[in-house]
Amino acid sequence: MHKPRQHDKVKVRARFGGQRQRRERHFPGTDFAGHADAGGIRKRGNCVFGEFAAVSWRQVRKLEIYVAVAMHIVTKTSELADICQRLAQHDFVTVDTEFLRETTFWPKLCVIQLASPDEAVIVDALSDELDLSPFFDLMRNEKVVKVFHAARQDIEIVYHLGGFIPHPVFDTQVAAMVCGFGDSISYDQLVHRVTAVRIDKSSRFTDWARRPLSDKQLDYALADVTHLRDVYLFLKANLAEQGRTHWVGDEMEILTSESTYRSEPENAWKRLKLRVRKPIEFAVLQEVAAWREREAHTRDVPRNRVIKDDAIYEIAAQQPVNTQALAALRTIPRGFERSRTAEEILGAVKRALAIPKDDLPQVPKGRMAPDGSAAAVDLLKVLLKLVSEAQGVAAKVIATVEDLEKIAASDDADVAAMKGWRRELFGEAALKLKRGEVALAFNGKRIVAVDQAEPVQMEKPKSTRKRRSRQKAEVTD
Repeated sequence: MHKPRQHDKVKVRARFGGQRQRRERHFPGTDFAGHADAGGIRKRGNCVFGEFAAVSWRQVRKLEIYVAVAMHIVTKTSELADICQRLAQHDFVTVDTEFLRETTFWPKLCVIQLASPDEAVIVDALSDELDLSPFFDLMRNEKVVKVFHAARQDIEIVYHLGGFIPHPVFDTQVAAMVCGFGDSISYDQLVHRVTAVRIDKSSRFTDWARRPLSDKQLDYALADVTHLRDVYLFLKANLAEQGRTHWVGDEMEILTSESTYRSEPENAWKRLKLRVRKPIEFAVLQEVAAWREREAHTRDVPRNRVIKDDAIYEIAAQQPVNTQALAALRTIPRGFERSRTAEEILGAVKRALAIPKDDLPQVPKGRMAPDGSAAAVDLLKVLLKLVSEAQGVAAKVIATVEDLEKIAASDDADVAAMKGWRRELFGEAALKLKRGEVALAFNGKRIVAVDQAEPVQMEKPKSTRKRRSRQKAEVTD
């Protein structure tokens, strides 16, 4: 992107500050004023948009404006270095990536979109003349906030290709949940609610590895970072006004933790459903799952391209130790037993079978809910919904169902919902509900939480040990 010259054709969208958005920005050197008679400016509500010739760059103030000049794609390292140097002069940059991973284990980066308050660019990550080092330097820059929407996959790409986690990071999807926009709101919905702009999603199924990309596809890609600037500034101001900036900061610490992205083969079994009952079956499942994870890493193919989940379950149950036994399995393709892969699977099975009985891993047990706790969890869900609506925070951010189950089982539950701002917002109220200090009641058609004048007397759980012992004695007699 370059600064538009006089008579360049310029696409413009401008939003005037109003009661809903009292935000003013000044872009020294890039302020723009156009004449409506210069080429088809249209007005809708409090927005103006259109395409016309640039005339002046010094007149407009108190106006939000985004400019896109004759679409330019960065394909050379020198261009990228210059752009990233300019972007680094700002306190934030919006970032998005387009990638493919249907046929690979690791995402294949195809396009990078970047925007600062006065510039937006598209980077062709597949260009042979491009080294991404300047981009990685920008992602490492601690003085620049990297703004994403639903950041996890974008951060995973940087971690895989660059070997580090970008920092500091701001995820607008997380921030939107804290600001009351619901659970995991999509980018286009958030943009519409904040800016009243509707994004054309017709290019969302683009094959981003194909070249050349059309102007429509490039416009769609660029919109992922241009509107994100507005969204970021709105959410940032909203969080500051409500005193919730540190809430999002806590979530960003988890999002930018290396453990979130590190793939450990030894833990690959956790991706599978536990369809095993015996320790030896569990040991085989662990070994085969770990082998598959390493194989998928090495070959850069999806896990199910190596061997499907159902095959792992059957191998764990049947524990084949030779090619004939492996070939007899229902989930193994014909001829598979003669491959190198088959030999390695048999090796994984044999390693598990060689584990001494006393050292076999114990099969994790499912969460056993204490008697009566199911009803308690249901009440906690109602309370969570009340708190979520009253505070304007998505319930998903406050507590998970697993959190509620653990709170129902113990007042000292070691869960996020009982720590920090979540405890203040919900955890204390949950304990009061358990102790009978708060009741849930109908107020017309609405459910409300009501403080109890006198707490309910809590009954101690009845022990069944003596009764069972007595029954056993009677049977013996």
